[in-house]
Amino acid sequence: MEEWKDITIREIAILKNGKKKPSAQGLIPVYGGNGIMDYVDSHNDEDCIAIGRVGAYCGCVYLTKGKVWISDNAISAKANSNANNIFLYYLLGSLNLNRYRIGGAQPLMTQDLIGRIKVSLPSIEEQRSIASILSSLDDKIAVNRRICENLEGQAQALFKHWFIDFAPFKNGKFVESELGMIPEGWRVGSPYKYVDFIYGAPYKSNLFNDKKEGLPLIRIRDLKDCSPQFYTPEILPKTEYVKAGDILAGMDAEFAPYIWKGQKGLLNQRVCKIKPKNTSIGRLFCMLLVKPQLLFVQAVKTGTTVSHIGKSDIDRFKVVLPPFEEVVRFSIIGEEILEAIVTLSAENLRLSTLRDTLLPKLMSGQIKV
Repeated sequence: MEEWKDITIREIAILKNGKKKPSAQGLIPVYGGNGIMDYVDSHNDEDCIAIGRVGAYCGCVYLTKGKVWISDNAISAKANSNANNIFLYYLLGSLNLNRYRIGGAQPLMTQDLIGRIKVSLPSIEEQRSIASILSSLDDKIAVNRRICENLEGQAQALFKHWFIDFAPFKNGKFVESELGMIPEGWRVGSPYKYVDFIYGAPYKSNLFNDKKEGLPLIRIRDLKDCSPQFYTPEILPKTEYVKAGDILAGMDAEFAPYIWKGQKGLLNQRVCKIKPKNTSIGRLFCMLLVKPQLLFVQAVKTGTTVSHIGKSDIDRFKVVLPPFEEVVRFSIIGEEILEAIVTLSAENLRLSTLRDTLLPKLMSGQIKV
């Protein structure tokens, strides 16, 4: 390839092992093997690349922003004068570093393993152009995510204003209840009045695959990033499908509810869908109604080896139940917010697919900038 030359990573990157995190806490993020972990007062470098060194996230690549501390679970990388740092980040991400790891039960990545990898490198000008294309896609994805977070925060603030602080109803009469003072005409009861909980089904693990055969299987670990790792062709009599905008919660370890922002998939066992009783009730209303109860149970059960929640726990939930007309009034606003989140999330799926399609072709010179 014209202007491209074959080199090793050690010829273009400065690689360093991270250091054990100091005990002092502060305002500087710590990057470990699984991304940002925590905050400390010291810092290792600025705008560098963190590579997971051990465990399940061995070989994962992250681009840090500003001052950070790279922990001893990660390796830092930064381009030398022969390369563009953003280009190096995408280059490392395209290499599937996990395949170079050593070790069995405890996978390990080393500077030497990374440094010996052979790659083709374009001119510094083309590196900058490639980095600009890919980073512009990632920047747009990041903006959309922040908008989604802001919209979800607005919905939560409005719910609190109406149904926890009772601000629009302050001028009315209040009565005593087992959960404190509530507006007259409201009551305390089970969330089942407005909400259904649908439980996932057990799928055969021997049919799980990462070749995208069948539909994505949505497990607890997939709820945060909405990016399932495994697929299955199996369809069960009690199969429950999940689509973007559905509200899901895990039933092991962490019970916080999430908006599903990914593609259509299958609800796995130990995951539940929080669903409105009818179409007049909004999904965000249901999520925010039961979220405090789920987080309370999570806090109470913390300390056990692996905490679990089940139907018997949910059956005991007690919440403040507004009149149906107030639920509908909030739900109209909540559904508009949720649909905006779904639309932005769908755009992000398209953008990330485009980025992932372009990445190997740009990095190999198959597509010229």
